[in-house]
Amino acid sequence: MTVHSSQTGPQSTPPTPPRRPRTLTTHGDQRVDDWAWLAERDDPAVLAHLDAENAYTEAVTAPTLALQQRLNAEMVARIQETDLSVPTRKGRWSWYSRTEQGRQYAIHCRRPADDPVRPADDPVRPVDGPVAPDGTCVDLVPIWNEINTSAPAGASTGADANPGEQVVLDENQLAEGHEYFSLGGLAISPAQHLMAWATDTTGAELHTLRIRDLNTGEVLPEVIEGVYYGLAFASDEETLFYTRPDAAMRPYQLWRHHLGTPPEDDVCVRTEPDERFYLDVGRTKDDAYILLSLASKVTTEIWFLAAERPTEPLTVIEPRRHGIEYAAEHQGGRFLIVTNDGAENFRLMSAPVAEPARANWTEMMPYDPAVKLDGLEVFANYLALFERAEGTARIRVMDLGTGDVHPIEQPEAVSTTWGGANAEFDSSTLRYEYSSLVTPRSVYDYEMPNQAATLLKRQPVLGGYDPARYRTSREWAVGPDGVEIPISLMWRSDTARDGTAPALLYGYGAYEHSVDPTFSSLRLSLVDRGFVFALAHVRGGGEMGRGWYEAGRLEHKANTFGDFIACARHLVDAGWTTPERLVARGGSAGGLLIGAVANQAPEAFCAMVAEVPFVDCLTTMLDDTLPLTVLEWEEWGNPRDDPAAYAWMKSWSPYDNVAPRRYPLLLVTAGLNDPRVSYWEPAKWVAKLRAADPTNQVLLKVELGAGHMGPSGRYEAWREEAFVLAFVLTSVGIDT
Repeated sequence: MTVHSSQTGPQSTPPTPPRRPRTLTTHGDQRVDDWAWLAERDDPAVLAHLDAENAYTEAVTAPTLALQQRLNAEMVARIQETDLSVPTRKGRWSWYSRTEQGRQYAIHCRRPADDPVRPADDPVRPVDGPVAPDGTCVDLVPIWNEINTSAPAGASTGADANPGEQVVLDENQLAEGHEYFSLGGLAISPAQHLMAWATDTTGAELHTLRIRDLNTGEVLPEVIEGVYYGLAFASDEETLFYTRPDAAMRPYQLWRHHLGTPPEDDVCVRTEPDERFYLDVGRTKDDAYILLSLASKVTTEIWFLAAERPTEPLTVIEPRRHGIEYAAEHQGGRFLIVTNDGAENFRLMSAPVAEPARANWTEMMPYDPAVKLDGLEVFANYLALFERAEGTARIRVMDLGTGDVHPIEQPEAVSTTWGGANAEFDSSTLRYEYSSLVTPRSVYDYEMPNQAATLLKRQPVLGGYDPARYRTSREWAVGPDGVEIPISLMWRSDTARDGTAPALLYGYGAYEHSVDPTFSSLRLSLVDRGFVFALAHVRGGGEMGRGWYEAGRLEHKANTFGDFIACARHLVDAGWTTPERLVARGGSAGGLLIGAVANQAPEAFCAMVAEVPFVDCLTTMLDDTLPLTVLEWEEWGNPRDDPAAYAWMKSWSPYDNVAPRRYPLLLVTAGLNDPRVSYWEPAKWVAKLRAADPTNQVLLKVELGAGHMGPSGRYEAWREEAFVLAFVLTSVGIDT
C-alpha cells in the first residue's frame, strides 16, 4: 500500500502544519520543537489541522473501503451478537450481562438465583463433554431461546421471555444522544438493594455518579459530578465511598456520601498530598471492611475501616515504605497479604486485623523465587493463587484447613487463565476463565474440594470456526544482551514456513502488564489470509516475573526496544517471514515501543500501526501539570529533576529521535479527549516524520469525540478494527 492518493485537490497531499519553533532548555540541553503549538487546543488552526489529517487519511484509504466493509462483515458474522454472560450468584440473586443484535452496549441484569438462565448458546457441560468445532456443546437443551426488550429495574421482562429478570442498567439507554459512552464503574450494596454507577460521555474519564434503588427501580435525586474510578458501599446501605481526581487526573481524594443528602454535604475522608500516589477504594469479599489503597508505581499503603461503621476513622495496615508493595484481603479475622517485602516475586503472608503492622506478618506458604504471585481469590476455606511461572499465567488452589496446594491443569502449553466472577465468600466453587490463541474464552466452575472442573461456556465463534485448523507455538528470540525473549505465535496449518508468509508482531512492554496469549475472533481475518500472528513478550511487561519488568523500565527501558527488534529478526531468521512482509503494532506505551523501534530499526518492518502512542515522552514527563506525569516518573524517570533520566529518555524518545531516513508505512491514531496520551503527541510526531523525509508515508486518524480507549460502541470498535486490518493487509499487498 502507498499513501499517495490518485485524487487531486487538498486531500491528495498530506497536511503540512507550519513550523513555529520553540526552544526548550533543560539541564543545559536545548531542544527545538517546531510543532509545540499543536498542543494549543483552543487555537482554531489546531482543530483545522486535525480535520485536514482525517480528510487526508480518508482520501488515501478510500481504495480500501470495499476491503474494510468485507473485513467488518467477516468479523460481525463470527460474533454471537445476542449473547449472555455466565450468571454469577450472590446470595439470593444471580447477576449477568447480555447484548442484543444491533445494540452497541451491554445490558446488566439480575434474577432470582434459583431461577436458572441458560440460553441455547450458554451451555453447561462437564469439561470432558463433547464440544463442537465452534466451541458450543453438542447436546444443548435450551431453557429459553429469546431475549426481549429490556424492562426497567425491578420489573420482569414478562413470562414469555425471561420470567423474573430485572434490568438494572441498560447502557444503550444511557448512551442515547452521546457520541461517546463508557461505564466507568458499577457497585452493588452488600444487601443488593442499591446500585451506584458512573458514566463518561466524553472520553476524558471524568464521571457522573448516580444511585438506583433496586427494589423500586427509582433513580435517587442526588447526582455527583467529577468522579473517578472506584466505588464502594458500606454495610448500612446508606453510605457510598467514591474518589475524585485532581487537575492532573490523579485520584487523590476519598469521599463519603450519605444517601438522601445533597452532594455538597459529602465528607472528604482522605486527601493524598504526595503526587506520586493515587488512591482507590473497595470492599473486602466478605463485606466486612472498606479498603483504601494508596499506591505509587513501586509503593503501597492500605487503610481500612469496618464496613458496618463507615464514619469511624481509617486504620493503616502498614505505613508506606519506598519500594514495598502489598495487597490485602480479609478472611477469618486476619488480613491475607500479598507483598514483595523480602520477596521480589511476592509472597503470601497474614496479619491479625487487631494488630496488622508488619511486625505481626507471618508467612503462609514458602516463597518460590521462580514463581510470581500476582494475586488471590479468597474464600472462607480456600484460596485461589494467581501465579506466573515460565511465562505462563496459572492458578493453584490452597486448602486453608490442611495447607495443601494443588494446580488447575491447563490443556495447552501456549495459553492463559485468570479469575472469573467469584462473588460468594462461603462458596467452595472457583469461577475461572481460560483461553489460548486458538481456544475462545472459556468459563469454568472448579469444585475445590474434589478438584473437578466444569465448562460453563465457551464463547461461540460462528461461521464454522475449527481450532484444529490452526497451530500455536512458543519460540525464543535472543536479545542484544543475550537474554531469551519469549514469542507466542499463531498461524493456520496450511501456512508455509518458507519465509514468504506475512506476519504481524504485537508488543507492549510497560507497567508490568502481561500480554497473554488469548483468542480473538477478529484476528482470524488476518490469519485466514495467510498471516502469522506473533506476540513479543518483551521486558517491561510482567510475563516472566517482577525482574522482567524491572529490566524494562527507567534506565533499562532500552531493553524493551531491543527485545522487540530481536523478536522481529527472529521471525525472519526462523523462516516465518521477511522484513518486506512484517508489520508491527502497539498502542499507548506499546505505541512508544513502535515509535522507538521505527527510529532504531526501520528496515526491519514494511509497516507499523501506532495507536494513541506515547511518543513525545520528554515533553510530557517534564510538565508536571499534565495528567499523570508525576505518577509516571517511577516508570519512565523524572527528567525535570534528574539529568540522568533526561539523558536516557532523550536517547529513545520517538519524537526527539526522528531523523531524515525512510520509515516504514505508518498508521497512527489519536483521541482528541485522551487524558492519558494527549492528542498532540501523535500529531506532532506525524508532522515531524513527514518533514524529516517527504517520501515518508504516514497516516494520522484522530477520533474527535473519544479518548484513550477509542470508539466506545462495539459496532464502532469493530469498524475501527476493520480499518486497521485493511491497512495491515494492503501494506503487504493483500487487497481481498
